[in-house]
Amino acid sequence: METIPESSTARKRRRDEENVPESEDNDEALPLEQSLTFSDTLVALRIMRAQFPQIEKVSVQPFVLRSQLYSSVKDRTQVDRELELLRRDKVLRIFKLNTGQDDHAIMFMDDYLHQIECIIKRMESKKQDELPVFEWFKTHVITSKLEPSIEHEELWTLLSFGGKVTDEHISLLINAGLLTRQLIDPNMYWFAIPNIGSLLKGLSQGRKELLSFLNRRRYKEMMLAPLEKKRLRLSPLDMRFHLRDLIGAGHVKTVHTPSGLVVRVSKD
Repeated sequence: METIPESSTARKRRRDEENVPESEDNDEALPLEQSLTFSDTLVALRIMRAQFPQIEKVSVQPFVLRSQLYSSVKDRTQVDRELELLRRDKVLRIFKLNTGQDDHAIMFMDDYLHQIECIIKRMESKKQDELPVFEWFKTHVITSKLEPSIEHEELWTLLSFGGKVTDEHISLLINAGLLTRQLIDPNMYWFAIPNIGSLLKGLSQGRKELLSFLNRRRYKEMMLAPLEKKRLRLSPLDMRFHLRDLIGAGHVKTVHTPSGLVVRVSKD
């Protein structure tokens, strides 16, 4: 990170009020400035999981973006290596997100299994004969196939360890949001996080809104502490979530000043 002195113009910019409402403080969460970097990937994951925003009317378990880990653990090779070990140990799962970009979400395995349980309970009210496929999916697919995608034949084979598989079973898994077909190869599926659609829309819109907000400022920057308290209009995800994402993706950077960290738009 760079270190710059704070000038009178910087102090003026810090006092400048923007027409963006502030979000409610979360007393249980450390300010981002005090929890921005970590030396260990698993510690970073646990902290970010605890700081995952509470979102009404969206039943999605906490997840962390790979880009957010890149913002918090400076050695990206270390992040990738430790994620691979945690994935092999079935501590977590990694999902390719349908955002049109190279986005990946990380979810702890226990949280993912809990999300599947919630789907089963919701489906039980419909009394569908195909419900056992969710248990087959949990028992034979999730524990065996740790990669982000799976081929149709392999999926069918693994599910067959639980019982007689039909096309309706596969359709039920897709409709429940546990699988999505790959556009370039319909014979391949991505493992997916159910109910995440509205959050993916908010993720994309929030990225644009935050970058637009910073770009409109004269120096394309703002002190981190007051910026973190701002609330985005177009995303249910909080400012902390988006800041970690954009820092890790390289769209913005943090700069040390005597008054604290400044968030600045990165030059192309």
